[in-house]
Amino acid sequence: MRIIADTGRCVGAGQCVLIEPELFDQSEDDATIIVLNETPEGELVEKARQAVHVCPSQALSLED
Repeated sequence: MRIIADTGRCVGAGQCVLIEPELFDQSEDDATIIVLNETPEGELVEKARQAVHVCPSQALSLED
């Protein structure tokens, strides 16, 4: 699985970072998403799914 982030859609809400700071961070310039680990494994896979689900701008998606 791979995490895809569309920084053009990101509104900087930070919900993904709150769910899993090992996977996501925010840019200091505009607060848009930075994916720290594009290919999570183990329990981080479920955290990635949660982040995709709660993203208010739907800037995150998963690819198999």
